[in-house]
Amino acid sequence: MAVSKAAGAFANEVGRTMANLKQIAAELSLSVTTVSRALKDGPEVQPSTIARVKEAAKRVGYLPNHHGRALKTGRTLTLTAVLPMETRDHLSDLLKLPLIEGMTLAARQAGYSLSIYSTTPDDDPVESVQRQLQARSTDGLIITRLVSGDPRVKLLLDQRMPFVAFGRTDLDTAYPYVDVDNEQIAYEATRRLMDKGCRRIALQLLVPEDQGSAMRLSGYARAMAEAGIPIDQSLIGHGMFTMESSAAWFDRLLACSDPPTGLACANELGLLGALHALGKRGLAPGSDVHIVTRDSTRLARFLPAKIEVHSVDMAAVGRKLIEVLESRIINPLGPVETILLRGEFDPGE
Repeated sequence: MAVSKAAGAFANEVGRTMANLKQIAAELSLSVTTVSRALKDGPEVQPSTIARVKEAAKRVGYLPNHHGRALKTGRTLTLTAVLPMETRDHLSDLLKLPLIEGMTLAARQAGYSLSIYSTTPDDDPVESVQRQLQARSTDGLIITRLVSGDPRVKLLLDQRMPFVAFGRTDLDTAYPYVDVDNEQIAYEATRRLMDKGCRRIALQLLVPEDQGSAMRLSGYARAMAEAGIPIDQSLIGHGMFTMESSAAWFDRLLACSDPPTGLACANELGLLGALHALGKRGLAPGSDVHIVTRDSTRLARFLPAKIEVHSVDMAAVGRKLIEVLESRIINPLGPVETILLRGEFDPGE
């Protein structure tokens, strides 16, 4: 009886969808096949035809039959992003919102729902992925915060689960990823601080295991080596860089006998903490200490301080993650796609 009801529901869904498609096709004097392909942005359909079809679909209230497709293919039509939740600072998770926004909109456009699987800093990343594999509640996974030799990549490849990584690891195997060029951002930030006359340049990094931090350190070291400036390890800070931790770390550096004259911030929260430390000491950013920061939320441009910024469009990163993941789901044996995005530099006012 349950099977019969499911089959009946599937048939009804298909019937309603076909009726809508036929209605649009008749109105535009097109074939149902052309209308169907146009609604999926098929490359074989002219852009002008795609626009006409989508306009008509919106007018008649057409809704794609995702439920019917799920019954037919056995897919869940759900994509899951495994995102670590920050519990050390109540503002930290705001930095993820542009990424989530980009993923959500792109998933919806592709006919999927996006599920966010939040983990805490104490959760084992491998166990979190294993739980998703056991639940079988998603068609593909997005993993973040990659570390050196990240075991999740091999696990997902072995299990043949479609996935994409936000970030890179140093495994000698092909896997799909979208990443931001943190090495180049740190290199350019360090060079720009040198152009301001800075030689004592402090660098904020996240936890040492994070591959993004390793890339930032590599870019910083390359710029310092090119300038013939030895690296002072005391100027390199590791941590999650909440506002409080950044303020405490930078205040300690400013209290030294030979304080930094330049700072490359890891993110907006690190920047806010550094500005707080400068303010306490009556120092001004842009004159007493030059600052370059990475900014994913556009927060830095609204601060009344002279700060140079590397903007990273995290909504665009989110869209790319979904595009790559959908491609792996559709064609799991196809070319392994890798995308590296650069930050855009804004010298400030």
